[in-house]
Amino acid sequence: MANRQATFKRKTKETNISLELNLDGSGQWEVNTSIKMFDHFLAQVARHGRFDLKISATGDDQHHLTEDVALCLGKALTQALGEKQGIVRMADASVPMDDALAMVAVDISGRGYAVLELSFSDNDMAGFATDLIRHFLESLAAEAKLNLHARILYGTNDHHKAEALFKALGRA
Repeated sequence: MANRQATFKRKTKETNISLELNLDGSGQWEVNTSIKMFDHFLAQVARHGRFDLKISATGDDQHHLTEDVALCLGKALTQALGEKQGIVRMADASVPMDDALAMVAVDISGRGYAVLELSFSDNDMAGFATDLIRHFLESLAAEAKLNLHARILYGTNDHHKAEALFKALGRA
């Protein structure tokens, strides 16, 4: 397999993002989006996916920033995978987090599609709206051209449900 790394930059009127991805890393991360809860969730994807991730992102609002980070991560993933030689195309993971259980299945098929069952209470997690998680996952699936099925099976605490979901995404 070739060097499975990618660097991607995106600058628009709304956001300025720099992202580095190393699929053959060790789970190291350096993430700064100015949204602490989002940074925490992205760190879980890198840590549990065992790849290295650096993100520096600024933006005019959380919606644009979350969407554009997903787009950049999707493009970087596609770039790092290249011709997809030597990979297992499909995977899934179920992850518990205290009261919550989440499942994610992916197929790096070349066709972007997301099926999401996210049973959040729509509370605000330290300034990060739960609806942005749906938007992040849909944007990631579209740009990375992967089938992404994500489901929160149960849970009470939205933070625990979201964290289990992002850990499962990394593992899948």
